[in-house]
Amino acid sequence: MSARINIVQELCVGCGKCVPSCPFGAIEVIDDVAVIKDSCTLCGACVSSCPYEAIVIREERKEPEKEFEEYSGVWVFVEEHKGEIAGVTYELLGAGRRLADDLGVELSAALLGHNIKELAPELIQKGADRVYVMDSESLSAEDEEGYVKGLYALVGKYKPEIILTGATDWGRSVIPRLAVRLKTGLTADCTGLSIDPEEKILLQTRPAFGGNIMATIVCPHHRPQMATVRHKVMKELEADKSRKGKIIEEEYPGEHKSRIRVVNRVKELEEVINITDADIIVSGGRGFGSEKNFQMVHRLAAVMGAAVGASRAVVDAGWCPYPHQVGQTGKTVSPDLYIAIGISGAIQHLVGMQSSGKIIAINKDPEAPIFKVADYGVVADLFDIVPELIKRLG
Repeated sequence: MSARINIVQELCVGCGKCVPSCPFGAIEVIDDVAVIKDSCTLCGACVSSCPYEAIVIREERKEPEKEFEEYSGVWVFVEEHKGEIAGVTYELLGAGRRLADDLGVELSAALLGHNIKELAPELIQKGADRVYVMDSESLSAEDEEGYVKGLYALVGKYKPEIILTGATDWGRSVIPRLAVRLKTGLTADCTGLSIDPEEKILLQTRPAFGGNIMATIVCPHHRPQMATVRHKVMKELEADKSRKGKIIEEEYPGEHKSRIRVVNRVKELEEVINITDADIIVSGGRGFGSEKNFQMVHRLAAVMGAAVGASRAVVDAGWCPYPHQVGQTGKTVSPDLYIAIGISGAIQHLVGMQSSGKIIAINKDPEAPIFKVADYGVVADLFDIVPELIKRLG
């Protein structure tokens, strides 16, 4: 898609009000008509300056290139750490299987790393038709650029029409670099994926405007179409050990000279506390009033064998570290049981937890939005309820 700026001569009166509005001096009035010079950058500053609406920017959409016919198939970029495949990869294989079936194409997994070949059959059992394996010493977990180089070579050779990866720290680091090299679009943090039945393009749904609306984004003029997806928003398929597929080994393209030197490794708190994998989460909000009172959440979680969650307000107040945050700007979780205490239920929080198996809400406000998604609700003062729960369950 390209754009150009036009002067509608029938409307232009040559008043000259647009001339000082251009920061690049790209407008002048000749024979009582404004003229756009070659130095125009399409910034659009002049459009609003014209009282006669004689300046317009028109977008020119071009038809999809014929070479798009060469692109086929849905790919999932496999996230692997220390010989283990991340759970989000299995979820994406489930989503990718559905998309591939709707398009009538194959689902492939791109598995890159070192000493990872034995992981390929598991990806086929989880839904992949093909697994492209690139096993090389050049692929180091500390160096995203090495993975980008390998993926770029694979995509250039096989031309998938769709690429999916997890919206994890690793995925968010690797895939944007790949999108830039491929000169294509990338939609981040998707919560829904589907195929337009008429256009056969990927419909990518994600929260927008602070989670107040859901936007559907398309990429009709570039390939591949790329999206990152949050952990725990898609359902993985059951493993089918009888599934057959192809494992294709590819050589790493040349040598990769890393610009990164690992000085030291420090285990992050986020690696220790992974609430996205918890079966039970006890989550607290600003209703606790203070950091001292919030310790009740930790005590209740301890007696229940649960993980601790928190709203953004709690994290911003410093009562709880960021790895515990649930919501649009934190983690998306889907435990079997989610207990929300003192959380009003703003849409930003609901986006991150409403797919939980069972939701119990405790809040003294009967009109709190959290009750709209809760399976069970307790309208009461949390300071009456939580200590009693700790006592009875402890």
